[in-house]
Amino acid sequence: MTGSQHRLASLHDVELATLAATGDRGAFGELVRRHGSAVRGLLRRMGAAPSEADDTAQDAFLAAFEGIAEYRGEGAFAGWVKRIAARQYLRRLQRERRLASLALEAEEADEAQAGPDAAQRIDLDEALKALGAAERLCVTMCYGAGLSHAEAAEALNLPLGTVKSHVKRGLDRLRTRLAPADGAVEGRRGNG
Repeated sequence: MTGSQHRLASLHDVELATLAATGDRGAFGELVRRHGSAVRGLLRRMGAAPSEADDTAQDAFLAAFEGIAEYRGEGAFAGWVKRIAARQYLRRLQRERRLASLALEAEEADEAQAGPDAAQRIDLDEALKALGAAERLCVTMCYGAGLSHAEAAEALNLPLGTVKSHVKRGLDRLRTRLAPADGAVEGRRGNG
């Protein structure tokens, strides 16, 4: 690590964003290094294929670099860039007219995986794929990206009550799908 890289690595995100706003590409590169993996992970959880997540994350960071002066440090940089990425992904979905087909795929996945021991074989990513598109987006934005319901509503341009409903239904469906067949989850609730 060079001296400049070490110096940048020791700075807070807000300081790096301030430097990036003055045109310091190295400072913005450090922000990408710190948060790129989390942004790609969020996009994959939202339903993006790995290559699509990479492309969308790159587009989101380019948009963030172009609008870095808008970031005022009032919230975490990670949350700010994740909101940009989520919006980019939603636009991509809308352009490709895939929202309807994602909902259909989720219903088909529910039917295909229905069985007495399906819940024992399923993991979180598979369970998320079984949610409707709106539920998956709202749950991953609120729990995967750490956004509040209000922030997710703003990012998705949906009413707050709609986001809360999607999150509640999505979490209920995830609990059902991920619960052990023997009901052992009931005994763990009081311990967590």
